[in-house]
Amino acid sequence: MPGVLGLYIGMEVLLALSSVIGNVMVVWAVRINRSLRDTTIYFIVSLALADIAVGALVIPLAITISIGLKTHFYSCLLVVCTVLVLTQSSILALLAIAVDRYLRVKIPMSYKRVVTPKRAGTAVMACWMVAIVVGLTPMLGWNNLEKLRQTNGTLGADLLVTCEFENVISMEYMVYFNFFGWVLPPLVLMLLIYAEIFYMIHKQLNKKVTVNQTDPTRYYGKELKLAKSLALVLFLFAVSWLPLHILNCITLFCPSCDNSMCLLYVAILLSHGNSAVNPIVYAFRIKKFRNAFVKIWKQYVCCTENPRLGDRPSFRIDSKERRLRDNDI
Repeated sequence: MPGVLGLYIGMEVLLALSSVIGNVMVVWAVRINRSLRDTTIYFIVSLALADIAVGALVIPLAITISIGLKTHFYSCLLVVCTVLVLTQSSILALLAIAVDRYLRVKIPMSYKRVVTPKRAGTAVMACWMVAIVVGLTPMLGWNNLEKLRQTNGTLGADLLVTCEFENVISMEYMVYFNFFGWVLPPLVLMLLIYAEIFYMIHKQLNKKVTVNQTDPTRYYGKELKLAKSLALVLFLFAVSWLPLHILNCITLFCPSCDNSMCLLYVAILLSHGNSAVNPIVYAFRIKKFRNAFVKIWKQYVCCTENPRLGDRPSFRIDSKERRLRDNDI
């Protein structure tokens, strides 16, 4: 088991570095590239910030927890709740992205009037507020403190515990409230939204309806490509997090079942690995992010390119070309 623990810690360190570097690149690309400043990007940046926090904060804390550190009950509970807040913020950011893309396809003529930067910023703040409330609920009492107190000799007056997830978090909270209430419904809703988006796009492509005086095939073709990329982000999130939630369900509904530590480590690594994959998806699936990453690498790492991304080009573009550019993310 020490060998397995060492391998787990090594993998966590790699994931932490990948998460921080990759998502800092995402935020950096948006910061220096004016053409990436779209309302959808507000939610992508929010997701990237949560993933940076996972790499810089959550994974080091998870490594600390894995070595069986003795801490105060509420200190351990706060660490675990931080993970829950960041996870919930990622889910809500993905939901906001799905709704934003739906509106872009459903009401293309009035989209920019309805989805303003101010409203997008408000939506991001609302997502974080809800995530904080949901994630910090165990701090308000829905935890295992009373359960540990009722177990003779498990918890002393100093409230020191071995800081492990299942020691402090109630599985009823994790399954009934967190998973069934705030993870599964948003995932199902996002699945339905993307299905509707793909249906509307294919329908409009067949109709060839003009959008904002631009070529409908070009407009909806870009929307289809971006929707596929963001749906892939959603799919990877589900694949990464569902195994851990399934293990929580097994722990609650089948207390006699013995969950392998190796299986648990794999599920935890999958959940943390999700924070590292999104920048890879953006790089391979979204051209403007790919170009931005290349520019950052050349200019700031290799020091081979002087112009900043997003600087105004020396040539002029007509209004039609500008509209086409703005419609691409």
